[in-house]
Amino acid sequence: MQVLRAVITAAGPDQNRLPLQRFVDLDGSEKSALQIVMEEVLAAGVERIGVVIRPGDEAIYREAAGDNAGLVQWIVQPQPRGYGEALYRAAAFVGDDPFVHLVSDHLYISHQPQRCARQLVETARVTETSVSAVQPTREAMLPYYGAVGGRLLAGHSDLYEVERVLEKPTPTQAEQQLIVPGLRASHYLCLFGMHVLTPTVMEILGQLLDEAHDEPLMLSPALQVLAARERYLALILDGARYNIGVKYGSLIAQLALTLNGDDREEVLAQLVELLAARYQGIA
Repeated sequence: MQVLRAVITAAGPDQNRLPLQRFVDLDGSEKSALQIVMEEVLAAGVERIGVVIRPGDEAIYREAAGDNAGLVQWIVQPQPRGYGEALYRAAAFVGDDPFVHLVSDHLYISHQPQRCARQLVETARVTETSVSAVQPTREAMLPYYGAVGGRLLAGHSDLYEVERVLEKPTPTQAEQQLIVPGLRASHYLCLFGMHVLTPTVMEILGQLLDEAHDEPLMLSPALQVLAARERYLALILDGARYNIGVKYGSLIAQLALTLNGDDREEVLAQLVELLAARYQGIA
């Protein structure tokens, strides 16, 4: 499986400005979140990127894409009909080829030299099937993520055959339908915001949109159908995702980038000084 195209969704009505935020990246340079996400997929071998945006956002997104704007095809979602419909807007862009898909409001830090998207693409290449990245996530975060249940593949410690997909399940739903043996208590395999998908998912999204008429469509129902139709895997990546769309999300993401980056020692020293001044004031 050769993955040469990526789709980044950035058309959410309440989140379309998040990818425009600027962060200091691992190398100490200032970039937009969109640039950081684009560099993630380019490091995985992608040659062309489709970015799904709201009407009127192309100019500001083109500026935010920086030097890589020439690799982008801008795809407009005219109406906010959900995450699944936004992804389906890229069906013509990906054609009959597998593609890597990332959301634009998550930043990723790998715990190894190989970046997160590269880990996922390599797994898809070896297994020749769709693979979603997942991360063991505590129960309190279930309202923010889709989650999967399944069985561990023999001979693996981090790769699962997906049997069930739920969008933002309640703790009761997760406990009943998404149990994965071996995870810590009250933890579930939540989607990482990163997938390698076969073109079958676009076919499924088209069918579900016909059935939904004008109702919004999320991606999770299509992934559930995908799991029933063909082999579909979930990989616990050796890395972490940081959702910049939640409370303090941008702050936590920046701290994670800093503490894993070139400026770590300098910033740690400043944090120590800040904390010392804080506690001296209390004393």
